[in-house]
Amino acid sequence: MFSAGAESLLHQAREIQDEELKKFCSRICKLLQAEDLGPDTLDSLQRLFLIISATKYSRRLEKTCVDLLQATLGLPACPEQLQVLCAAILREMSPSDSLSLAWDHTQNSRQLSLVASVLLAQPGPVTEVDGAVATDFFTVLSSGHRFTDDQWLNVQAFSMLRAWLLHSGPEGPGTLDTDDRSEQEGSTLSVISATSSAGRLLPPRERLREVAFEYCQRLIEQSNRRALRKGDSDLQKACLVEAVLVLDVLCRQDPSFLYRSLSCLKALHGRVRGDPASVRVLLPLAHFFLSHGEAAAVDSEAVYQHLFTRIPVEQFHSPMLAFEFIQFCRDNLHLFSGHLSTLRLSFPNLFKFLAWNSPPLTSEFVALLPALVDAGTALEMLHALLDLPCLTAVLDLQLRSAPAASERPLWDTSLRAPSCLEAFRDPQFQGLFQYLLRPKASGATERLAPLHQLLQPMAGCARVAQCAQAVPTLLQAFFSAVTQVADGSLINQLALLLLGRSDSLYPAPGYAAGVHSVLSSQFLALCTLKPSLVVELARDLLEFLGSVNGLCSRASLVTSVVWAIGEYLSVTYDRRCTVEQINKFFEALEALLFEVTQCRPSAALPRCPPQVVTVLMTTLTKLASRSQDLIPRASLLLSKMRTLAHSPATSSTHSEEGAEAIRTRATELLTLLKMPSVAQFVLTPSTEVCSPRYHRDANTALPLALRTVSRLVEREAGLMPG
Repeated sequence: MFSAGAESLLHQAREIQDEELKKFCSRICKLLQAEDLGPDTLDSLQRLFLIISATKYSRRLEKTCVDLLQATLGLPACPEQLQVLCAAILREMSPSDSLSLAWDHTQNSRQLSLVASVLLAQPGPVTEVDGAVATDFFTVLSSGHRFTDDQWLNVQAFSMLRAWLLHSGPEGPGTLDTDDRSEQEGSTLSVISATSSAGRLLPPRERLREVAFEYCQRLIEQSNRRALRKGDSDLQKACLVEAVLVLDVLCRQDPSFLYRSLSCLKALHGRVRGDPASVRVLLPLAHFFLSHGEAAAVDSEAVYQHLFTRIPVEQFHSPMLAFEFIQFCRDNLHLFSGHLSTLRLSFPNLFKFLAWNSPPLTSEFVALLPALVDAGTALEMLHALLDLPCLTAVLDLQLRSAPAASERPLWDTSLRAPSCLEAFRDPQFQGLFQYLLRPKASGATERLAPLHQLLQPMAGCARVAQCAQAVPTLLQAFFSAVTQVADGSLINQLALLLLGRSDSLYPAPGYAAGVHSVLSSQFLALCTLKPSLVVELARDLLEFLGSVNGLCSRASLVTSVVWAIGEYLSVTYDRRCTVEQINKFFEALEALLFEVTQCRPSAALPRCPPQVVTVLMTTLTKLASRSQDLIPRASLLLSKMRTLAHSPATSSTHSEEGAEAIRTRATELLTLLKMPSVAQFVLTPSTEVCSPRYHRDANTALPLALRTVSRLVEREAGLMPG
């Protein structure tokens, strides 16, 4: 901002008419012809420089004055300050036919530098990106051998234009319409364009918008030209993106610009939608139509269908576009309204971006998933998340099988998988591959286990491994969102899906362990959300327990399922629970415990964690306390487990700490079963007993019961042989 005094001087300099300037130059000519170039000459040259530089349009000086300025610049004995002023005035005059400076007769380096500054200030011809001579005003897309200060300021001003517009606010025009502010802002506006609307009698804010509109229209026209250099082509696309964003701001601030912008933006959309190289321009265009579609009578649905259907399929391998696309989805959620179903049904296509660019996009998708999750597609989305590393491998194969591109390969060239490529081209498996590459939710699910085996050689790909590492985080975000919209039926289906997919995962290194950790915690969360789930899915849970192959590899999930059975298979949570169900589960868990204790670890069969054994024993004891006919069987089983834990053979199955944990738990549970009523009270407390106040109120029975049980357990442990 200028001070009041400086503003006054600039205002006076701009108001000087040509006739006054001519008289002033005549006076300067007399001063420059004098032998003594004194203070009056210095003061007059300073005033002339202010007049010349205060306005951006060219001020014409008499040829005599220009010649004297050049001669003074070349005088060996001329004071330095006068020479600097002469050079500055001459620079403001360039380009001009009146200039005839010669650098080869200069006397010293200082003079040479000043002469060069004047000569180099003459710009070359301004051309368009296609090489044609420019016939319109200069923009950031104009080309030349060198640029003047005004042209550099033009480029810099465009980079700040959108911020200026946003800062100007949505208030109506004319708020700042005062003489001094008008002149000050007018000088800023003229930086943008030599043919701007600064000459119109418009308030400053309205002038800024008008100039911005003309500038953006010019950029869109220039983008139609075929650039001769790749750098200019890239610049065209970047400027188009910014121009559309600026027009969007203008239309939001002043609706009159909307109808002036629509025709060129519709034409631009029709031109770039078929050009893969200009795909980034489609995002701001889609945002524009999303913001103004109703007022502009634009078929927004067709725009979104093209956006979500084609772009992810064709451009999933572009990391910059992937980030901008997901950011576009996040930033425009509040505008989607009636088009939110289009976004949700397009999640298979959006997952292509995620599968190929998982490390940088994981946090973006974690934020976007709540908007994508819908009760109607939740199951299909969960399958897609679990198969995400497999999708990464298939996208890699898709790129490998495409015609060779001129650019460097987008896939991992160090990994060769000819068998996978053959399978990808085999018509026998085309149905599975096409399902995995589907653009929209199909409403159906396919078991992709055959693909897991076919694509196993791709599991060592670095991109597949990165995707596999991201899936547990994405699963956590998915379940956090789906539990907000799931009803009882969907919760049951989700629980069954967890059990069914636990042994059907893509064999990427470390992938199953990370997924099982999430599935186990989420199964418990579903049971907590709906405790009756255990009774309603009793048959499926029994089938799961009876067909647990590779139990040690799924130990965390098996442990959660067994714990949930012991916790929720009770009339306390579901009146439909029967003694027959309890007996069936007891038998299944008893067989499972026997299988666990009989297996011996090997290179192919890892050691079973002791937590599985302790949870199995605890759940069996809980079930026995609810069906007391089972107490003798449970007591016998626990006695065997306690004895087995003392056996030297156990050291090959469990560590010393693990064996000790099994012995301690078996002893505690045996002690409880000796007092069936206490066991039922402790292991299956009523809802009232589970209330937190019972743990704080010393006058209730639970603290007394716990102290009694503790004493009994301690006494029983003291009677045991060492």
